Amino acid sequence: MGQIRCDELTVAGFDTHRQAWWLTQVGPGCDETTDEGADLTHWEHYWDCRPCSYPDRSGDLRSVVTVADFYSARQWHSTGMYGDYFRPLGIEHELMLCLPAGTPGTGGLGRTLRIFLFRGPGPDFSERDRALLTLLRPHLYEAYLDAERRRHPAPRLTPRQWQLLHLLAAGHTNLQIARRLGVSEGTVRKHLENAYRRLQVSNRMDAVTRAFPKGASGPCPHP
Repeated sequence: MGQIRCDELTVAGFDTHRQAWWLTQVGPGCDETTDEGADLTHWEHYWDCRPCSYPDRSGDLRSVVTVADFYSARQWHSTGMYGDYFRPLGIEHELMLCLPAGTPGTGGLGRTLRIFLFRGPGPDFSERDRALLTLLRPHLYEAYLDAERRRHPAPRLTPRQWQLLHLLAAGHTNLQIARRLGVSEGTVRKHLENAYRRLQVSNRMDAVTRAFPKGASGPCPHP
């Protein structure tokens, strides 16, 4: 808010497949509230608003967008989203940044973290504002990942389990791992079942995501 003038800032976690919000924070101070079943009316009647559904419709999680990217002022004022949500709050303009927010155990599909900057009547957000938010995007994403690591500390696994997970992340099958380590495929499967239980996941993809939130090519999170 100090870098880009706005009247209000909101951070919201969207889970499109579950049609729920898993996080809302309103600045300044960003008091956190979470409501998995937040406002079903929004999903039933307003989700097709173009800016709102754009990340899921397009798969584009990198672009910083404004309402004006999708509607003329006249079109925007005729939408239910504007008439029922924005106008009563005195909001005219919106600038939105979207971040991927998949978490272990969910696969991450349809799950995003969105940062909304709002302004009332007057000048819309400028291309400079958009460029600045685009520049800040990787730093905001890193801040989000740091917060997630604090919420979900690295799991305690045995050295053998970490070794197997690294091989999983490299794309090896259980049979290939068994041959490489000189053990039976059943032994590999048992080690992985124990690792899944500690990671609180049920499949290979979620295990790798949980164990290596920054990617398996980065530093190993265990001592």
